[in-house]
Amino acid sequence: MEEDFPRGGTHKSSVDKSVKSHEVDNLFQTQEPEVKKKRKTVKQDEGENFKKLKVDTRGLKLNTADCVEVLHLLNLKVGTLLLGCVREVSDMEAVVGLPSGLVGYLPIRNICDSYTKILIEQLDSLDSLEEVVTLSELLTPGTLVRCVVSSLNSVSEGQISLKLSINPKEVNKCLSPAALKPGMTLSGCVESVEDHGFLVDIGISGTKAFLPKKSTSSKQDLKVGQYVLSLIEEVKNEGRVVRLSLNPQAVNKSVAGTQQGWTLDSLLPGLLIRVQIKRVTPHGLVVEYLSSFSGTVDFLHIDQEKASSYKSGNEVLARVLYIEPSSRAVALSLRSHLLPPGGSVLDNFTSEQIGEVVQGCKMTALHHHSGALMELPDGTTAFVHRNRMKEPKEEFNPNRLVAMPEHNLRITDYSPMEQIQMASLRKSNIEAKFFRYQDVKVGQIIEATVISLQKPGVFVRVTDHIRGMIPRNHLADVVLTNPEKKFHEGMTVKCRVLSVDSANKRLLLTRKKALIESTLPIIQSYSDARVGRVAHGSIICVKKYGCIVRFYGEVKGLVPVQELSTEDVTDPEELFFVGQVVKAKVIKCNEESEKLVLSFKAVTEVDVIETQSAQFDFEIGKTVDVRVRRKVLDGLEVSILPEEIPAFLPTVHLSDHVTNCLLLWDALNEGDNISNVVCLNKNKRGINLTKKPSLMACLEDGNVPTGFSELQLGMQMVGWVKNIMPYGIFIDFPRGLFGLAPKAAMCEQFIKDTSNIFAIGQTVVAKVTNLDEEKNRFLVSLKVSELNLSEEDTHARLIQGQKERKAIIEMVTCRGESDLLEQLSSVSVGDKIKMVVEDVKEDGTVTLTSDQLSEAIVLASKHHTTGVNTTAGCKVTAVVLHVNPLKSQVLVSLLPTLTRKRKSLSKNSELSATIQYIDKDFAVVSLGDTGHLTVIPTKTQLNDVVDLESKKFSIGSCLNVIVKNPSSEELGGLPLVACKGQDQQVKSKSKESAQKHSLGAMVTAKVTKLKPLGVLVMLPSGTTGHIHVSEIEESPVVGSHPTSSLKIGAEVQAKVIGGHTVRGNRFLPVTHPDFKLALPELTILPRKLEDDSMQTVDKLKNYKPGDEVICFLSKYDKQLKCLEVHVKSNIMGTVELLAMISKPGQANNPQKLVKPGQAVLAKVVGNNPSRTGQLSLSLTGVYKVEQGSVTMGMVWKIEPHRGLFVKLPFGNSGLVSLMDLSDEYSDNPLEPYKEGQVIRCCIIGEEKGHFNVSLRPSRTNKGQQEKVTDPEIQSISDIKEGQIVRGYVKTVGVSGIFVRLSRSLEGRVQLQHASKYFINKPEMISKHVTQNALVTAKVLRVDTENIHVSLSLLTKDTGKPDILPESLKLHSRLPEDEKKKHNRTKRKRVSSESQQQDEKKEGKQVKEEHVDKKKAKKEDSDSGVEVFFREKDDDEPNKECEKKEPERLQISCNFSWDTTLSSLTPAAVDQVYESSEDEEEDQSKPVKKTRKELQQEQQNAEQQLSKLEAELMDPSVRPDNTTAFERLLLSSPDSSFLWLQYMAFHLQATQIEQARAVAERALKTISFREEQEKLNVWVAMLNLENMYGTEESLQKVFERAIQYCEPLPVYQQLADIYAKSDKLKEAESLYKSMVKRFRQEKAVYESYGSFLLRQGQSNAANALLQRALQSLSNKDHVDLITKFARLEFQYGNTERAKSMFDKVLGTYSKRTDLWSVFIDLMVKHGSQKEVREIFDRVIHLSVSVKKIKFFFKRYLDYERKHGTPESIQAVKQKALEYVECKGAEASS
Repeated sequence: MEEDFPRGGTHKSSVDKSVKSHEVDNLFQTQEPEVKKKRKTVKQDEGENFKKLKVDTRGLKLNTADCVEVLHLLNLKVGTLLLGCVREVSDMEAVVGLPSGLVGYLPIRNICDSYTKILIEQLDSLDSLEEVVTLSELLTPGTLVRCVVSSLNSVSEGQISLKLSINPKEVNKCLSPAALKPGMTLSGCVESVEDHGFLVDIGISGTKAFLPKKSTSSKQDLKVGQYVLSLIEEVKNEGRVVRLSLNPQAVNKSVAGTQQGWTLDSLLPGLLIRVQIKRVTPHGLVVEYLSSFSGTVDFLHIDQEKASSYKSGNEVLARVLYIEPSSRAVALSLRSHLLPPGGSVLDNFTSEQIGEVVQGCKMTALHHHSGALMELPDGTTAFVHRNRMKEPKEEFNPNRLVAMPEHNLRITDYSPMEQIQMASLRKSNIEAKFFRYQDVKVGQIIEATVISLQKPGVFVRVTDHIRGMIPRNHLADVVLTNPEKKFHEGMTVKCRVLSVDSANKRLLLTRKKALIESTLPIIQSYSDARVGRVAHGSIICVKKYGCIVRFYGEVKGLVPVQELSTEDVTDPEELFFVGQVVKAKVIKCNEESEKLVLSFKAVTEVDVIETQSAQFDFEIGKTVDVRVRRKVLDGLEVSILPEEIPAFLPTVHLSDHVTNCLLLWDALNEGDNISNVVCLNKNKRGINLTKKPSLMACLEDGNVPTGFSELQLGMQMVGWVKNIMPYGIFIDFPRGLFGLAPKAAMCEQFIKDTSNIFAIGQTVVAKVTNLDEEKNRFLVSLKVSELNLSEEDTHARLIQGQKERKAIIEMVTCRGESDLLEQLSSVSVGDKIKMVVEDVKEDGTVTLTSDQLSEAIVLASKHHTTGVNTTAGCKVTAVVLHVNPLKSQVLVSLLPTLTRKRKSLSKNSELSATIQYIDKDFAVVSLGDTGHLTVIPTKTQLNDVVDLESKKFSIGSCLNVIVKNPSSEELGGLPLVACKGQDQQVKSKSKESAQKHSLGAMVTAKVTKLKPLGVLVMLPSGTTGHIHVSEIEESPVVGSHPTSSLKIGAEVQAKVIGGHTVRGNRFLPVTHPDFKLALPELTILPRKLEDDSMQTVDKLKNYKPGDEVICFLSKYDKQLKCLEVHVKSNIMGTVELLAMISKPGQANNPQKLVKPGQAVLAKVVGNNPSRTGQLSLSLTGVYKVEQGSVTMGMVWKIEPHRGLFVKLPFGNSGLVSLMDLSDEYSDNPLEPYKEGQVIRCCIIGEEKGHFNVSLRPSRTNKGQQEKVTDPEIQSISDIKEGQIVRGYVKTVGVSGIFVRLSRSLEGRVQLQHASKYFINKPEMISKHVTQNALVTAKVLRVDTENIHVSLSLLTKDTGKPDILPESLKLHSRLPEDEKKKHNRTKRKRVSSESQQQDEKKEGKQVKEEHVDKKKAKKEDSDSGVEVFFREKDDDEPNKECEKKEPERLQISCNFSWDTTLSSLTPAAVDQVYESSEDEEEDQSKPVKKTRKELQQEQQNAEQQLSKLEAELMDPSVRPDNTTAFERLLLSSPDSSFLWLQYMAFHLQATQIEQARAVAERALKTISFREEQEKLNVWVAMLNLENMYGTEESLQKVFERAIQYCEPLPVYQQLADIYAKSDKLKEAESLYKSMVKRFRQEKAVYESYGSFLLRQGQSNAANALLQRALQSLSNKDHVDLITKFARLEFQYGNTERAKSMFDKVLGTYSKRTDLWSVFIDLMVKHGSQKEVREIFDRVIHLSVSVKKIKFFFKRYLDYERKHGTPESIQAVKQKALEYVECKGAEASS
């Protein structure tokens, strides 16, 4: 024992020194400190010897305890004994919680020797380990175990793995058989199971420990390896045989004493000992135990409830926590959960709060060497270790932490030994996105760092606590043979989460690019696998019967071999491989059995587009409505309704006509709505829209190529002029395509100058003439002779242009109510007006006046006054040629040939037309001598070039025209004509086309493109043909897509049956004599191929109502709320919303039900009245509304007194009564319904032009058993006397309450049957019983002849509460029997008292009896209203009776005075209303309340008090009154948040002055140290004055704010307030003053520049930048220029931004961070060519190889995303050249 004496203290000091001087990585190299000791200097040795001497002189001590600290990981050594708590148990190891929040791991091999032997035997025999007892059966979470540190291994990045052992041979190795004494508690493990007990391994050589079964408290047998804590009951043969006991109470209460011979060597953790407190320190206690040993109790293990009572000399019970053998340090615990009666199992060993971020925590205690205790808002305590109070490389500054009033922390763990939360103050931990495995969600895209590459895959680190693995088959889209070449340690990779197993801490990731970039929905559970859904997955197994596809989580599905492809698949392994990413469609899913059947072949392009469109709202060709926000020079800034998404509508895209574009832009104002606008594209300006009809029609037809690969020679496309160059013009097309029309291909004539031929934005039709596939460029031709154009297009454009002109006049007219605008809108081209010549100008122009156009300027040119007397004052007849609303001018003609009487016109007649007026787009012509005027286009085709030098289109020139329509409604009654030359040209082209493809000709066509509603084919002649979806299969299967049966490239035999125009898809059948074959229409139906009769087209009249037809879905029109379908190529149909859905929920997104091209079965309703030539169809199986049919309806009006008015299918309407809304009546029956809601209804009859409709589920769901609480009453025969019914109150009046019992039957409740209280006014009932109130009534009488039903609402009849509340204190109505008895008693009393009265009272009595008779008469004549009446003297005898009560009791008679008095009580009360004097008396007397009323009042008061207390205790409840705010401000006077809420409370009540007063109070109350809080209040005051004050008051607040706060933040806040409230002038003025005052602040220039660029002032921003560069230091120049360049990219000029970056990078070429920013911006805003040029520049920089490698990787990623295989290979070649070059340099 000599070695135990002085050595402990000296060694302790060396340990302390090593702790201070060594890092974590070197702590466990125990030999190093000894080596360093030998290298100490002489002075150090002398000092140490002096310390030894000093220790020896103090006397002999077994161990010393000077410093009290918590257990640190640095203090642990192999062999340290600890008491721990089992937290988690898995298959191979257990997690053990140790003191001070440390965590250790107990491997399965460290249990005991006998259990390890069993495991080895099982592994050697290759048997299954299922028969072996699992670790979870041996250890239970919460169990306290004695353990020893078995290993401390350093892992990567300074982390230490702490391994433990509970093997008794290691825990109890210091004990010997001789040291064993009865009463000792030892830990052990069951070694074997015997007949009468168990042999227990206690780790002492030579000792056998036996545990009898009768000594175990557990009813179940123990298992080999099971941990037990036992008590020694008996020791035999000098410790060689020991008998144990497992009695929990005895074990827990067993106290280790000196009689058991415990020493420091044999001391064990978990022992219960009695200690004496020697010293109390701020960090814990120093105690003495077993008479001579010292130990410590740290602050975490002091019982906080008894902390104040601990004093030196006190004796307490303690539990040993750990023993450090080398330093002889012993720590103990005084916590109650470790002391008796506990001490073996802990109830709380984990927490659900782990990972939470808690705000507003206060530091209650700081221990510099240990950590800090934090108080959480909920009152609980958390411990923050010293290392967790700072960042890893940050210096520890406790003073800063103590000075902070509140802290934010994250709960990182739970320590069961201390029963306390472990937390961290590290900002990196608090802000970490992922802290636990539960935080990672399936499908998330995350970044991780590669740790190692192993056989299963790549192991990565997401955070310090989260690890994951990327399986080998998920490292890339293809299987990598050498992944080590691609992945290296420390590499950052972008992954997507495949599955998360938080219980086992397993995270699987994928790096497949197809999965990471997928926009399809994620299937992570079988409930997500809805039928029809398309999602990405990866193949995990390929078999002969099909492929198994895995999605996210554990969701797997089978793709049968027949669903792999549309073609037969014999060997799936040849087509598919494991790891392949595929698109699969769910065709069957069983959630319960977790079986999923998928299909590859069922995935169509439409399915993918539908899935993606559900996630992205923008779609090219989408029709939207917009509102004009602002007019700019080049267009209109608009908002897409109803989402208010900003977009831009260029001026040139307002119309196909150039002149109309400017007129429409000028006529439209801010706030105007524009309907039917189409989304065109997206660019840096945002969403661009178009209103060009030609372009909209092409986008609607879908005949627009989506990319360069779909372009074909000879293809015609509609576009617009983008740019005009000397060598030609560039034509822009939808979807990002643009081509060049060379100078020679612009028109038929020779062109010298290209600038005057076409205008920017003009609509043109172009034909593809040349394709350059290498450079993705193509040439087009605009020559009309090379295009195939239609005459119908010319007429349609003319009509559209005139409609636009008419709309312009209407818009301008609607701007005001002036007489001028009304006069201009009243005239049109061709109107004749009587006028008077006013004046003749020098150029011959005549001005005229007229009463009809008194406010307008009327002019007639010199040409139009030829041969007419134009003397001033002469009366003439004029005809209107043109109306210009913008200039308020009307141009007229006085020519006699135009003002004469008009002749009739005949169709197809040829006439000579003379041009009378002309502009760029239209000309007004006169038709021969007929006197008719009309309008013709100056350009017969979009591409026509008008030769202004020739006189073809000049006033007075003549044209030959053909009358197509003598009176066209679209032109306002003017004739529709066509130029004769154009008609002949079109006819000649159609003849040529007809010769190529004659009707009925058989051709072999090649499929080139598949569309949902048709197939495009290439004919032998090279032209394109079309096969309608109805011409593919004879009898298509319902639900199928016939076009998917054809394959691109397949050749089919087809027959020409007609044609259709490119625009509008107008079908031209074979019966049409001169159809223009823009697209020949073909059929491949065998029936029609064999038919030679040419009658291949169905007619509309062949379809009758009720016929079933197969139709094909096209699209859903949101505006008209109808579905468009194709029946045949020449027959269209529409299905209204109510006829296409079967469930009300489908009305929310009906477009999701539409799959274009899908075959569905429909019933013919009839011809569509709103769309001629189309059928009206139904998809629900109902084609007409009749009684008994169940259909959908839409609520269009709600009337509380009647019910719901609903729209029914096919133009019908109906009424739903209140009684037909539900099978169970409710208090507010109309509340669940709103206008526009779709409901399921049943037709129950027809009446007065509308249907009676029922919404009862018992009618709408006839096949189901619905619970009917309130049955439907069809007639009065359904009602019986005594029946209890419910209904809604209709009216309340004098005659009673009328209650609805059904839609046609009502019942009456007389007032005496309505309430038990006396009612003198019916208005009293109407206040408490409202219209449509639900009441329960009893049927009193049924009159079937007169159809009358009498009801009762009395409680005694219905069992329901009275309709009037007791709080009204009304008089109860007497029952009939008591009322008669009361009347008889009263008459006896009156006659008896009248005999005793004197003459005077006798006369008075006679008078009152007369009043009594009148009242009685009134009662007899009352109709159901019972009237209370009392004699006027009733009150006086009653008072006398009260005064003479003792005398009346002495009278001996049979009269009962008590009964009389009680019966007179209502009369006395009623008298109050008749006498004001009595009323004053009664009010002066307190009303005596019943016991029940007093109890009710007391309960109400208690409830109100409880409610008030609950509101006061709940901090989340926002105050709703000033008292509550004042109370909260008393507790938190420095909280600006509370003060701002208080101000907002007053502002909501429009109490502006009170809000100002609160703000002033806040500024005075908040502490001067809280600068930010004060600034928040100042900002709130600035906002307040800006919104509700004046400019002067705002300026005063601002001046005060800059005096009390830092000026710069106040200036910036006010500038932001001005900008957000659109006070741009004030904001700019303030910014200018800021630049002058804070010229050295970079932030001022950045915010001012951002403001200027947001307003479009790019030049001003550039000038500001130059000024900033002069004011700021050189070190700020680069960052400032970069900031301005990024703003220019975002809001300003892209070219200027690029030049700014070029200048900066030219000077600072090695700033790779600037290069990265420049590349990011150019990828977003620049072209591909420019991006590639920048990459080529950056890869040749003279910087480190590592940085160049980074840019090469980005270059390659960019080409993979945007480039071609050739460009990708080019980047790889450049990288190879760079590597070879660097290698050559290195070798040289």
